[in-house]
Amino acid sequence: MLFPLLCAVALLAATAVPATGAQPGSPPSTRESGAVVRTDHGLIRGVSHGAYTTFDGVPYAAPPTGRLRWRAPVPAAAWRGVRDATAPAQRCVQMPAPGAAAALGSEDCLYLNVTMPTPTPAPTPQPSGQKRPVLVWMHGGAFLGGSGSDYSAEQLAVRGDTVVVTVNYRLGIFGYFGHPALDSAPPFGLADQQAALRWVRANAERFGGDPDRVTLFGESAGALSICAHLTSPAAAGLFQRAVLQSGSCLMSFPRGALGPGTPAYEPFASQREVQTAGAEAARQLGCTADGRDEVLACLRGQSTDRLATAQLMQSFNRPAFGNALLPTAPDQALTSGRFHRVPVILGTNHDEMRMFVGLSLAVFPIRTEDDYRTRLVEAFGPAAPAVEARYPAAEHPTPALAWAAALTDRSLACTTLAADRAIAARAPGLPLYGYEFGDPDAPVLAGLPANPGFPYGAAHGFEMPFLFSSVPTERPLNDTQRALSDRMVDYWTAFARTGDPNTADAPRWPLLRPSSPLARSVRPVRPVQSLAPGPGGIRPVDAYSAHHCAFWDRLPR
Repeated sequence: MLFPLLCAVALLAATAVPATGAQPGSPPSTRESGAVVRTDHGLIRGVSHGAYTTFDGVPYAAPPTGRLRWRAPVPAAAWRGVRDATAPAQRCVQMPAPGAAAALGSEDCLYLNVTMPTPTPAPTPQPSGQKRPVLVWMHGGAFLGGSGSDYSAEQLAVRGDTVVVTVNYRLGIFGYFGHPALDSAPPFGLADQQAALRWVRANAERFGGDPDRVTLFGESAGALSICAHLTSPAAAGLFQRAVLQSGSCLMSFPRGALGPGTPAYEPFASQREVQTAGAEAARQLGCTADGRDEVLACLRGQSTDRLATAQLMQSFNRPAFGNALLPTAPDQALTSGRFHRVPVILGTNHDEMRMFVGLSLAVFPIRTEDDYRTRLVEAFGPAAPAVEARYPAAEHPTPALAWAAALTDRSLACTTLAADRAIAARAPGLPLYGYEFGDPDAPVLAGLPANPGFPYGAAHGFEMPFLFSSVPTERPLNDTQRALSDRMVDYWTAFARTGDPNTADAPRWPLLRPSSPLARSVRPVRPVQSLAPGPGGIRPVDAYSAHHCAFWDRLPR
């Protein structure tokens, strides 16, 4: 039953957001012929939307097709004349929707999108002091779905006076396949992201951006990608700040978290694991020749649709370590201090796992305390009674909400704070900030099922509409939520500008510091910034205590 649920998670990310970037119900933007910019590969023409200008579908690497399938990205070809950059490129191949005959997207997908304040009269390289900070967004979607064009970045660009880049990268079997014949190939999707960062470094000034102030930010699988880049020697110098939203190097799920019978989840896999899975996939596809060149030729000759099945896509959605891009498992690299010393924001949402639980309740209901207890036993084994004592069903509105609370704390809240603690221990002077998005009435993301008696609260991904206007929700933000959105945009872009999210007119965001300087490796870091609407909604909070992290720190993983 793991495949259907992961498919639902990936498809929610992949299909919930319209590719045009327009918010349902909002008036269409004013589109005019935009400025022409000379990139390092040729001229491109964008679209002016009044206060901001977009350049969509800009190639940052050659199409990874044919002989380039399952190879590290290579530079895109230069072009003559002015290339149209007025519409997004196709998204990278992702799983077909249930019942669909063909996969969604294209293998020719290594493109990015740039949003910038509209220049007057035209963009030109700026003196150092006038260059804008650059934010580079890596989308989520379980490494199986999503697209850079799903995220309309005009709020960050205009209000924050920044240049924003959103990126497509290879997904599923196309992005994370391994095979003995490929030797220790890098995770191709992560290599794509680093190629996009190299494009940003080469071209940021052409859009008025500062190549020495690049902030890498992302959510869920996007945040896990940033964790990988933080610990990747190949990413040195490609970014100067990092924001990880709902995903850290220490994130993991216990058995049964995504439904009864589902295995424990670790976001990264060893090179050997991936190669073993790849050899089995090759056998299933009939690519069993003795020679390595023949096997690869057979695999590269397979059609896109034959590879993009739910089974094969989901067999390869964990980036491999044990290669030049990721020599070491990111969790081990982080805890041992092998990470880039850049300012970091790490954050989670108050009710993270309600999204995953809510997706599964129709198939795996949790109606009674016995249902809840059964799930606890599968997930935590001998520790289940202790977990139940800490999260008794009677202290929650329903057993399903008790289960979601336990999973939120175990899988995301406390693992993120543990990652904070590891960074603080190994780099005690590094600017380090934490947040918890805590709007209990955040608009529900479009596509999530309604479950009576199971409010989503501040679930996984629910902060994204506060940063990107294009993320579709069941209702628009209200006035107090729009005010929170403005604050969040200010925080994110101030961090991109200076490495410090604080602004003169907003509640102060505290630095994370271990609570005791004498035991940095074991003491919790406090406090994090609560981000919620209304008076007092933005304030420091002790998330470590609120999410019972001392309890989870004592339990074996």
